[in-house]
Amino acid sequence: MLHCGRGRISLEHRSSGSVSSAFLPHRKYFVMADVKSRPLSPHLSIYKPTITMTMSIVHRITGIGLYAGTVLLAIWLIAAASGAQAFAMVQGFIASPLGRIILLGYTWAIIHHALGGIRHFIWDTGAGLGPERMMLARLTLIGSLVITVGLWLFGYAVR
Repeated sequence: MLHCGRGRISLEHRSSGSVSSAFLPHRKYFVMADVKSRPLSPHLSIYKPTITMTMSIVHRITGIGLYAGTVLLAIWLIAAASGAQAFAMVQGFIASPLGRIILLGYTWAIIHHALGGIRHFIWDTGAGLGPERMMLARLTLIGSLVITVGLWLFGYAVR
C-alpha cells in the first residue's frame, strides 16, 4: 500500500509489514531520504567553477541578451516602416556611442550563442567530450571575439 504525506512517500510491504521511504521508478524499490531534510539541488558553493560551467552560464546570458537585441531590431524595422521621422529618431540612437556599444554586444552575443550551440551539438553527438572539451569551450570564446571584431572592422571598412 502506498502512503503519501508531509514530504515523504512511504511504501508498505504487505509481506513484511515494514514501512520505508521509497520511490518506484523502474526498479522494485529505491530508498529515498525525507524530502525536507535534503536540499533540492546542490548549491553553487559545492562546485569549483570550470570553463565549461562558465561557458554554459554565458551561453544562457547571451540567449537572454538576444531577446533584448531582437526587440531593438524590431523597433528599428517598425520605425523604418513607420516613416522617415521615426526612422531618423531610432537611427540617431543606434548611431550614438551607447547604441554602437549595444550593437557590438548584440553582435557578439549572437555569434557567441551560435558557436555555443554548435559546440553543444558536437557534444550531443558524443564527440569532443574528452580533453578536447576545454579546447572547444575556449575556441567558442576566442572565435566569437575574433568573428565579432572582424565583422565590425569589415563593416567600417566597407562603409
